[in-house]
Amino acid sequence: MSTATLTEWAYPLAKSLLSEPLPRRWQHSLGVAQRARAIAEILGPDAELLEAAAVLHDIGYSPDLVKTGFHPLDGARYLRDVANADERVVRLVAHHSCAWMEAESRGLREELEDEFPRQEPHLADALCFCDMNTTPDGTPTNPVDRINEIAGRYGPDSLIGQFIRRAEPEILLCTVRVLTRLSDAKAASAQPM
Repeated sequence: MSTATLTEWAYPLAKSLLSEPLPRRWQHSLGVAQRARAIAEILGPDAELLEAAAVLHDIGYSPDLVKTGFHPLDGARYLRDVANADERVVRLVAHHSCAWMEAESRGLREELEDEFPRQEPHLADALCFCDMNTTPDGTPTNPVDRINEIAGRYGPDSLIGQFIRRAEPEILLCTVRVLTRLSDAKAASAQPM
């Protein structure tokens, strides 16, 4: 699969897995991909890669893919084993939005990291930024409201509620790092040549 066709491949795949069984999750995924397009200027040649990972990041919720119940791992395994996806996309899906912390809570961290070693922190930051700045319905939000929404939806004592609160400082740092890169890029483009 050529990089030029990565998004052309990713959108129909994500749609086929999410749009009917989980229409709200599909809208969220489209919103996350839209955020990825909005920060393309700081991603250079990886912009399409990030957009593909963004639209695919939650496919592990698809009822057809659920094996462990941990959607980053289930989605990444499907992308690797069935869809024969680009390895970088697979790893981004596996590790999106501080997934290692949730994996640790589930006793799956070693399994996740053995199968899908983390890499490219700037892209992981960018995907976390896109995910945590998008509501479940796909509209823009901010990470504080998004974290509060997730904790409220699952409950503070749930595994997800506890994970998202534990991940909150790292999610906010991801956001700061991406916003700093965006600000630096705008400043650099405003400099006279």
